[in-house]
Amino acid sequence: MTTAPPATGPSVPPVDRALRRERLGWYSYDWAMSVFNTSVTTVFLAPYLTSIAEAAADADDRIHPLGISVPSGSFFGYVLSLSVLLQVLVLPLTGAIADRTGHKRQLLAGFATLGSLCTMAMFFVADARYLLGAALFIVANLCFGAATVVYYSWLPDLAGPEERDAVSSRGWAFGYLGGALLLAANLALFTQHESLGLTEGEAVRISLASAGVWWAGFTVVSVSLLRNRRPRDVVPAGPRAGAVGASFRQLGATLRDMRRYRLTLWFLAAYLLYNDGVQTIIGVSAQYGAEQLELSQTTLVSAILLVQVVAFFGALTLGRAAAVIGAKRTVLGALVAWTGVLVAAYFLEAGAVVGFYLLASVIGFVQGGTQALSRSMFSQLIPPGKEAEYFGFYEISDRGTSWLGPFLFALTYQLTDSYRYAIFSLIFFFVAGFYLLAKLDLRQAIVEAGNTPPERV
Repeated sequence: MTTAPPATGPSVPPVDRALRRERLGWYSYDWAMSVFNTSVTTVFLAPYLTSIAEAAADADDRIHPLGISVPSGSFFGYVLSLSVLLQVLVLPLTGAIADRTGHKRQLLAGFATLGSLCTMAMFFVADARYLLGAALFIVANLCFGAATVVYYSWLPDLAGPEERDAVSSRGWAFGYLGGALLLAANLALFTQHESLGLTEGEAVRISLASAGVWWAGFTVVSVSLLRNRRPRDVVPAGPRAGAVGASFRQLGATLRDMRRYRLTLWFLAAYLLYNDGVQTIIGVSAQYGAEQLELSQTTLVSAILLVQVVAFFGALTLGRAAAVIGAKRTVLGALVAWTGVLVAAYFLEAGAVVGFYLLASVIGFVQGGTQALSRSMFSQLIPPGKEAEYFGFYEISDRGTSWLGPFLFALTYQLTDSYRYAIFSLIFFFVAGFYLLAKLDLRQAIVEAGNTPPERV
């Protein structure tokens, strides 16, 4: 009888050709969708839609969408808030439908197609058509969130416990690289619009539409390579329940069942806190650079591009670090780095371009790893068969509470009249998130959810 040699490391099954192709399809969707975040939401749409609203405003600088009087400068903020509110209502139901039917490819294709078509149609937002721009963005952002829930839910099917950190990190890295490439092309178009015979508005409209074309085109690759799985652990529906009714029943059962997984909820609470800090820094860094550090618009936009490029390497590097020391320790280290960024930003002098670029590099390096490893950790805390539903709650914990950090930033500025104190106040989110994550027994949480923990957690 032959005795097998003792195991010397984690057991990682070989990746066959079919699984390798499917992973490529999964990576390509991150590459496809990330341009919506970078070129549309982060850079071009907010100032452009605001300028459209300002041009249509009355003598008091107010517009009247649907008969409601609002300042033109506040219009995009309200539009963004409404789109997030709708996501909070829709994303959990999207997850329930995906888990119940198993038709993830069809759902991904449908949401991405509608979202990308709305993004392409932003080319026609001109003159006083601010309501058209608002409607297109709300639908596109809603579809973006719903498609993301479905996309995330494939991760447990594509990688076992030992590989999940690496696979998630590669996906996030692909996304940052795709977003950076299109953003660089759009910025080149925007800065050279006069020499190309375009107005500034036409250059922005082309940039917005290009994100929709990119999103749609590469989604075709994803949908052609990914495949559906048979639904598991489906809640029986009544004889008269339709697909939506049955999905509501499924969602209700999941909500009741979540109380059993207290450690999964503990992780969500930690993620809610530190990710809110991450999102707030991303959202207010340009404002801090412009108002407190007195940096030029060129410096601020180029710093955004720098973050995207560095984040590609950061996601891959922290993914490798997680394989050595575990995802939890790697994220905790990243949270320390985020805290250091805030301390350094507090002491940064006005006009310090090099210092701002250095901070942007650090942000880019830890941003991708923080998000990718958080995604892979959470994927191991989900009961089998409920991946899309739980990722629906994961997404709304990201999007639905994203007002907390900006609120603290704005309140601190109001009380102190200092952007330095405002940026420093965000340390609370990283300290509190660090504490909750450090106290979490991740291995026990994985076992509690009915999954097998990797060797290093």
